[in-house]
Amino acid sequence: MNQEPIISIVSPVYKAEKIVGNLVTEIQLVMQQLNVSYEIILVDDRSPDNSWEKMKDLSLKYQNVVSIRLSKNFGQHPAIIAGLHQAKGEWIVVMDCDLQDQPKEILKLYDKAKEGFDAVLARRTKRKDGFFKKLSSRLFSKAYGFFTDTKYDNEIANFGVYNKKVIQSILKIPDYIKFFPLFVSFVGFNTTSITVEHSSRDSGKTSYSISKLISLALNSIISFSNKPLKIVVKFGIIISLLSFIVGAYYLYEAFTNRIEVIGYTSIIVSIWFLSGVIITTIGITGIYVGKIFDQTKSRPVFIIDETINVQ
Repeated sequence: MNQEPIISIVSPVYKAEKIVGNLVTEIQLVMQQLNVSYEIILVDDRSPDNSWEKMKDLSLKYQNVVSIRLSKNFGQHPAIIAGLHQAKGEWIVVMDCDLQDQPKEILKLYDKAKEGFDAVLARRTKRKDGFFKKLSSRLFSKAYGFFTDTKYDNEIANFGVYNKKVIQSILKIPDYIKFFPLFVSFVGFNTTSITVEHSSRDSGKTSYSISKLISLALNSIISFSNKPLKIVVKFGIIISLLSFIVGAYYLYEAFTNRIEVIGYTSIIVSIWFLSGVIITTIGITGIYVGKIFDQTKSRPVFIIDETINVQ
């Protein structure tokens, strides 16, 4: 590519052999309307199907289609970060490859960005996802908001247009756990959102299983908040106060000779309850220590295996 792109479109690819060609075609039609130089960066998150073969064909056919293949499946958000490292445009579009994020909406997002915004996020007010995905997204937003004392809009995901300085700030965040929407919220800048049309999946089904969604939620909350530790500390203090009050009461009962039979059941229940509290506290603390361990190892969050049209 002789001319530096004005817009870079970054899309992580996974199980998209039947979709990725349509994605590139629709993006090209939109870019023709904008009449600006652009590049399309596709990042194969080591998809088990023939996505990489399709991507290679597209890159050989179109010089401005960059294809990157990771060495293994690192996850959607590390794949996004890998693509962002290669983006050269003044404006970067991040979108999923399943065509639920519709390329035609880039026009609206880019026009809004030119009004003076650094980032324009796509709000999907009428989501075409299944019931489970809508429910899990809503639960995550509530949980994340509670544990971080912030507002998280579950109608906003990765799709949006971002100024280069926003992306550069995100790439400086050294967190081992990557979650692109939360990074966008963290760096700030002059950000707005607009309503876009959301489509049903063009083919296939989401690659996020229940276990992956729970893992992503836990990792994101732990990465961005220490509130779970504070809650455990408060809970421990409350239990200690209650134990002190109950202990004082029984001590009084003992001194006044009102206790005739020592309660076996109350002792066993107390031991089991307090043991559960202690184990839970140690477990939560251990999770945080484990994440600190992962962070201090400074291992790369992605490794690139092959690239095509990368300059």
